[in-house]
Amino acid sequence: MQLVNQTWFLLKKEIILEWRSKYAFNGVLLYVVSTVFICYIAFNLNPGLSGSSGYPIIWNVLFWIIMLFAAVNAIAKSFMQESKGRLLYYYSIASPQAIILSKTIYNILLMALLSALALPTYLLFFNNTIGDPLFYCLAVLLGSFSFSTVFTMISAIASKAGNNGTLMAVLSFPVVIPVILLLIRLSKNAMDGIGRNFSYSGIGVLCAINFIVVTTALLLFPFLWRD
Repeated sequence: MQLVNQTWFLLKKEIILEWRSKYAFNGVLLYVVSTVFICYIAFNLNPGLSGSSGYPIIWNVLFWIIMLFAAVNAIAKSFMQESKGRLLYYYSIASPQAIILSKTIYNILLMALLSALALPTYLLFFNNTIGDPLFYCLAVLLGSFSFSTVFTMISAIASKAGNNGTLMAVLSFPVVIPVILLLIRLSKNAMDGIGRNFSYSGIGVLCAINFIVVTTALLLFPFLWRD
């Protein structure tokens, strides 16, 4: 019960701070909108591309590339922007499990909100027929959840190292690649209107990866927190 109360208290703190500054949300939203618009201009330079057979694949992959880098920009600074004094204060009032859980939940909510805004914006600029819109939205939500768990854990590890940017890239690469491949496959099945039963195994693997990442974060973060 104490863990739940501490997590809820820290989560409210994260939401209140973001609501006051809106630094992360506005920055990532500007990145998503500007990137989509630039891609729209680039696609218009080649008008025959939209009618080609490979356009749906490019459409899908480009969307996940945008969301991947949006997640990096939004979540990578979860721990890096915290001052030493604030971290010391957290150390005295909360358990490390509550801290990593609150960061993870907050990042999930932030990415879900950004995804809910990014997908309609992307559809506004790049019209495309999605065979199963509901399942595609589910894939986007799963992607938001997966990016949040992975990058929150890696941000916590990288914050304890001197060369944060390099370590962030090295640690995230082997975890993000299978996640992004699964998300592209799931969303492509939704675009093609393929039966959902063919995607259940991919969803299971994705959920298993998220479970392993969250469990690993809960086990390892207390040791990182002591340094």
